[in-house]
Parts: sequence; structure tokens; C-alpha cells
Amino acid sequence: MNTNHIISKIKMHPAYDRVGMILCHNGVVRATSRDGRKVTGLRVAVARERLAKVLAEYRSRPGIVDIQVEIAADTDLSIGDDVMLLVVAGDIRENVIDALTDTLNAIKTTVTTKTEFFT
Repeated sequence: MNTNHIISKIKMHPAYDRVGMILCHNGVVRATSRDGRKVTGLRVAVARERLAKVLAEYRSRPGIVDIQVEIAADTDLSIGDDVMLLVVAGDIRENVIDALTDTLNAIKTTVTTKTEFFT
């Protein structure tokens, strides 16, 4: 996963001249689960059709120029590995921050399923 590559792709968008902010989320595998148990890694499954719908929905929000995402799906990940890169480009801070937050939450709750591996 390469944030610079994703940002370069966004900069090629025909409406890039409307962009005033690019915001990135880089999710990584941490050493503990939300409930505090020690984790050795995880695996993520992605519902690709649902992901396409989520991206289309949030790309259509006012002020949003583009949203790009890469998810390390169907591979065993170790602590510190990148899980997901999400990049949102848009006109003003309020639109971009809200779109990133809402897109991330939609992906995490309706698109991806993770399996954590415990010690």
C-alpha cells in the first residue's frame, strides 16, 4: 500500500482543481483487540460489491471530488502491517473530514469482516 500512489491518482482526477484538502486514514494491525486481548495478527474479508456502493454514495456528497481505498484483503497480516488506506479529497475541511469519518465507518461496519488471531 502506498499513500503517495493513491494521492497521485487523485491528482489526476479531472476535477482536481476543486480540491482544497486531501485527508488520509492508514489503519494498521495493533497488538491488542478492542477488548484488550493480545493479538498476533488478523485477516480481512471484503464485500467488493458493497464497497463499490459505499464509495459511490460518499463520492457523491457535496464538495467531495474523489475517494480512494486500498484494503489488504484475504491475506494474513501481522502487527504493524497496513490494513487499509483511505484517502478523501474535497473542497473544504468540514466536507472532507465528515466524508472520511462516514466512509470509514461504513466500510468498517458494512464492507469488511476481520478475523483476529490471538496468542
